[in-house]
Amino acid sequence: MRLLLLAATAVTALAQWPPADWTTPFPAHRIIGNLYYVGTLDFACYYLVTPKGNILINTGTQGSFALIKNSVESLGFKLEDTKILLTMQAHNDHVAAMAEMKRFTHAKLLATAGDKPLLEDGGASDFVLKDPKFRFDPVKVDAIIKDGQKIVLGGTELTAHLHPGHTRGSVSYSVTIEGKRVLMVNMGSINPGTVMVGNKEYPKIADDYARTFREQKKLDCDIFLSAHAQQYGLHEKWKPGQPYDPNTFVDPAGYKAAEAKAEAAYIEYLSRR
Repeated sequence: MRLLLLAATAVTALAQWPPADWTTPFPAHRIIGNLYYVGTLDFACYYLVTPKGNILINTGTQGSFALIKNSVESLGFKLEDTKILLTMQAHNDHVAAMAEMKRFTHAKLLATAGDKPLLEDGGASDFVLKDPKFRFDPVKVDAIIKDGQKIVLGGTELTAHLHPGHTRGSVSYSVTIEGKRVLMVNMGSINPGTVMVGNKEYPKIADDYARTFREQKKLDCDIFLSAHAQQYGLHEKWKPGQPYDPNTFVDPAGYKAAEAKAEAAYIEYLSRR
């Protein structure tokens, strides 16, 4: 009987959509200077506050709008002061609330050429995530981000780094705050079912992953952040109620280790395809 109950529980958990940890609230907190975490338990959303308006990076999955709004307000800011919306990858778990966010804030959505089609068709043209449950509300892209482009607002200057593979337009961002180099990196993880060799929808996918790992090796940082909280060890580095310390997320070695781990997984995956 106990085994049957466990099996039933597992099936129920797998059937839940979105998974609970995608929409579980997590306390908003200051990372360093004018950069804040406003995401959920696992999906990282970042908020940069400037005198000329604010920048939101990522929005999480369906149902995340209210969570992000509450997080921003808990820090003493107004979500409607958001002027620029950015993504790190155009997948449901990171952008499904983007359309609602744009309607509320009237902010400009900037995205890469590779991810623009996905954002504007709600994920319908994704090369691997074919299940309808991965779709999301389409959202219009206002301007294209290019590799190395500077995104400037109110004295804050972000640099975009194209890191394709996970999606065609995956992108990371770097910024210097209070003398520390901050890297919000889209790690080169591989979605289950991805075809690396002979992919008719994405013929250059293996080359794009290889390019991403080459470029990520060139990047250095003091503070390491990523699109998923678990990828940079948020829950080990910061606990609810922990006082602000600008050194909390300083982890250059952690970045190098995470990049090496992702590349090793890619090489192993490629060897089996």
